[in-house]
Amino acid sequence: MDQFEAPEQQTVGLRTGPSLTGVRATLIATMVVFGVAALVHLLRYALLIVNRSILLNKVVAFTATWLGVLVSVVAVFMIVATAVVLTNWLIARRAAAFAHHRRPDPRPVWALRAGCLVPLVNLFWAPVFVIELADVEERLKWLGRPITVWWVVWILSTAVSGFSIATSFTQDPQGIADNTVTTIVAYLMALAALLLVMKVFFGFERQPVERPAKRWVIVREDQKDDARTAEEQPESEPERAAPVESGGQNPAA
Repeated sequence: MDQFEAPEQQTVGLRTGPSLTGVRATLIATMVVFGVAALVHLLRYALLIVNRSILLNKVVAFTATWLGVLVSVVAVFMIVATAVVLTNWLIARRAAAFAHHRRPDPRPVWALRAGCLVPLVNLFWAPVFVIELADVEERLKWLGRPITVWWVVWILSTAVSGFSIATSFTQDPQGIADNTVTTIVAYLMALAALLLVMKVFFGFERQPVERPAKRWVIVREDQKDDARTAEEQPESEPERAAPVESGGQNPAA
């Protein structure tokens, strides 16, 4: 009896990097922080509206201002942590995928890290690296659209966040209120980008690297022979009518 090594045995030890639980926990924690940040800035905007007619207490104003600063700093740390964790996952997943096809990753590790962690540069290269991974795993047909949607939302989120930072130095009340609204929108769009990147992440992790994306259907040999015979057999001629006379006898008999 012939014995073949299982794919799981061939690729054992190839997967490294963060675990599924670790990446998921980091993404969820970052999304929670972004949601809290948007809620805090929404509360701050409501206080700005109240402050137009009623002078706010100094403690309330101080708390609202510095709570917004604090949650923004935490959000920055969380997004950096998320970027590092996802980059480590991407590097490990690409290494396993290319090793499964018995060839090295054409992108060096330093290029992957630079393309995923350098601001503005990662807007172009990080999705490209993900598309290459989906292509080598033969899953681009299913993951192409989620990756594209995440890419577009991420670019829009970065643009809104940049505009929010650029207008955060204003001093007039109306400018502060407008910047607060822009910041709320920026946090919500960043939250949407995180949800989409989580969808892409689970799209890969739903199926191991060593399991092929193509599915083959087993057909029995007799079924294939019957189908081939049915295709090759010509149409039968119409059956002739049976003769009235018995065979071998004269019609006049």
